[in-house]
Amino acid sequence: MTVRTTLSVFVMVALLLVAGCTGGSGSGGPSGAEATSIPAVTPSSDASESAASNHTPRGPQHGTEWEVTITRVVDGDTVEARFPNGELDTLRLLGVDTPETSLGRITPGEYGFPDSAGARDHLLAWGERATEFARSELAGETVRVEVDPRADRRGSFGRLLVYVSVDGANFNERLLSQGYARLYESSFSRRSEFARIEAEARASRVGLWGFDGRAATATASTDRGGELPPLPSDGDYDCSDFETQQQAQRVLDEDPSDPHRLDGDDDGVACESLP
Repeated sequence: MTVRTTLSVFVMVALLLVAGCTGGSGSGGPSGAEATSIPAVTPSSDASESAASNHTPRGPQHGTEWEVTITRVVDGDTVEARFPNGELDTLRLLGVDTPETSLGRITPGEYGFPDSAGARDHLLAWGERATEFARSELAGETVRVEVDPRADRRGSFGRLLVYVSVDGANFNERLLSQGYARLYESSFSRRSEFARIEAEARASRVGLWGFDGRAATATASTDRGGELPPLPSDGDYDCSDFETQQQAQRVLDEDPSDPHRLDGDDDGVACESLP
């Protein structure tokens, strides 16, 4: 074999070896970098929006219960409140009705009382007391309110119909049990319980249920001015109906709310011009 032939064989073997190494490294699939590459996963916009909505403060148009701050007490059964989203709304306490605070709007028959001046004055006084009670318990407080799925969400005047809870106690029920309100006839889930509470307050003559148009006709002993004059046909005494101040004072003492307005200056003394 010549030197030329020997060199040719050597070159061919070297080329074959190089080609074999290159082919082995390229066979078998994707490179290491490609095998370990994982696409980045980004949250969908829908999922992000859903998570955000769970933490958005709700107003009165969404949900069934809220923690609200009472910003104003209108009367015994109506308040204004600020919701978690900052929105203000008027709330009407569900299932109860406190007396009106305007004499011209009072209807004694709703409470089973005779339609007399005495009954209207009595209810007016208790309407004012119910308002003061609500102010003392609710004004400025953060309370829990909830709608009833069996009742209308809003009343005829657009007010949100709710139960109000203060420190876990149902304030609607307290108005009934303490004689500040009557049961308001409507459809709601706690109606039977509210009716029972009202019946107990009536039977015990609690609060506004203590009114008795006949009470002022009772006979007194001689040291309290003698026998009282008959109650006028309109159910309303006037100072001119009495012969003595003691007689008028007896009527005032029997009902300090003064439905007959015998104590004009609110000093606790009735018909001071009488002898």
